Amino acid sequence: MAANSRLTVADLRASKGTRQYTDVYVASVDEAAAAADGGIDIITIQDSQMSTEMRSAAGNAFIVVGLDYGQVITTGDYLRAAFSAINNGADACWCAASLQTIERLAAEGIPVVGHVGLIPPRRTWTGGFKAVGKTATTAMQVWTQTTALVDAGAFAAEIEVVPEPVATAISAKTSLVMISMGSGPNCDAQYLFSSDVLGTNTGHVPRHAKQYADLRTELDRIQEMRVAAYAAFADDVASGGFPDAARLVGIDPDELATFAAALAAEPLAAEQ
Repeated sequence: MAANSRLTVADLRASKGTRQYTDVYVASVDEAAAAADGGIDIITIQDSQMSTEMRSAAGNAFIVVGLDYGQVITTGDYLRAAFSAINNGADACWCAASLQTIERLAAEGIPVVGHVGLIPPRRTWTGGFKAVGKTATTAMQVWTQTTALVDAGAFAAEIEVVPEPVATAISAKTSLVMISMGSGPNCDAQYLFSSDVLGTNTGHVPRHAKQYADLRTELDRIQEMRVAAYAAFADDVASGGFPDAARLVGIDPDELATFAAALAAEPLAAEQ
């Protein structure tokens, strides 16, 4: 890929098995800009956040828009949401809907990222938030999911919380670009949530996540500074310290005298 050019589906496919890409889920334009400046290859966001501003912030990163499973319902809904994302500058759409819906998206030329292994919206079928593929039978089920996505026309798949040897074998055998979330180092990309990378996660931190900053402590400190500043402003107003003379607009004394005389001649305003 040429320097300073935007990553494409063709690039990802051509380099399968030869390098590891990085993928982060971001929750804001600022996070997208930081990820792009930090050299992240793939940026994943929710469809409700996709905009031309997000595209600009992401620079040359490849944007995957997650079509919100359970909020986007029919195949028609998925098509509209996908085209809206692409028209705003997305490069691909993550889709956990039916194979039939993925086929329709692919038929319209929408690059689709599927999902295998632990699929959070469907976790009840595999026992909740736990690894998938720890037996020969369930490992083959992950492989079956993968081949079904190939047949449906997806070009990539997130493979989530699958044992590393299983994910390694599947990634080596499939043509899909495999994006690992907790499935080991031998897929085609490594995927983490920004909340884990940045240390802003206040809930459960999954075993596969790794923290690279402690923004939570910094954000707590900033919140304390906000509270202190607002309290100081309120106290300043109560004591008469704000506004002080430096923040007042003056008027020429002669103009003020003329105004005061004119005002004195006016009748009192009637009460409403």
